[in-house]
Amino acid sequence: MKNRTNIIIFFLFTGIFLLNSCKKEQEDNNIPTVAVSFSINPNSTEYIELNVVGGWIYLTGGYRGILVYRKSADEFMAYDRACPYDWSESKARIVVDTSGLTASCPSCKSKYILLDGSPYKGPSTYSLKQYQTSYDGQLLYIYN
Repeated sequence: MKNRTNIIIFFLFTGIFLLNSCKKEQEDNNIPTVAVSFSINPNSTEYIELNVVGGWIYLTGGYRGILVYRKSADEFMAYDRACPYDWSESKARIVVDTSGLTASCPSCKSKYILLDGSPYKGPSTYSLKQYQTSYDGQLLYIYN
């Protein structure tokens, strides 16, 4: 009976350990929080690159600038351009790759998927710092 109790306790602690180890990593690796709250009209000629799905632009704001990516006709993603791997390094600034589907850091060589900001190559295990977006068909609101 004692062995059975030990086995149950072993599996219980193993399960708890595995559940805790599967928690999502911190997403932004402590990139400083900067107040962000503005809107743009992505359908205007000023932001013509955002007129199509897969289009993107750089904007000022955030900690090292903001990258806006049009994910679908009515959904946008907004990320801080600070590389989450080494955000304090001034050269660690995210740039969109020629494919327009991924972005990378020229400093650490990490690569990120623009659909969700997740890393897929390089030393970074952190996702890009994401800002909230809301689109009403005319204005795109970017905020935190």
